[in-house]
Amino acid sequence: EVQLVESGGGLVQAGGSLRLSCVTSGFKFDDYSIGWFRQAPGKERSGLSCTTISNGYTYYADSVKGRFTIASDNAKNTVYLQMNNLKPDDTAVYFCAADVFCNAAIMNYGMDYWGKGTLITVSS
Repeated sequence: EVQLVESGGGLVQAGGSLRLSCVTSGFKFDDYSIGWFRQAPGKERSGLSCTTISNGYTYYADSVKGRFTIASDNAKNTVYLQMNNLKPDDTAVYFCAADVFCNAAIMNYGMDYWGKGTLITVSS
């Protein structure tokens, strides 16, 4: 059974940092790409970043370039999202997901497998 479990969310002040973790199981990690998405209250889901595990390719949405960094630990089947200089507009539920592809289209369309999400609240 494919599982993705996010952790690391919480309450943080504007300007602060958080690191999210996505622990995966049930599939061959090296064969997939892992992405991070978020959905704010009353808004559509948006794709933030993804990485292709086999070759280290990374993609970032313009909204997070320079602030968020995606990284993988292949030994732990885990992908991280380091988020710096957080803003109140970053308040959302953050999801990790898995798919074969990592590109702008898949970040818009969505991936095949999803975690349940973790909430981040950024206070002003």
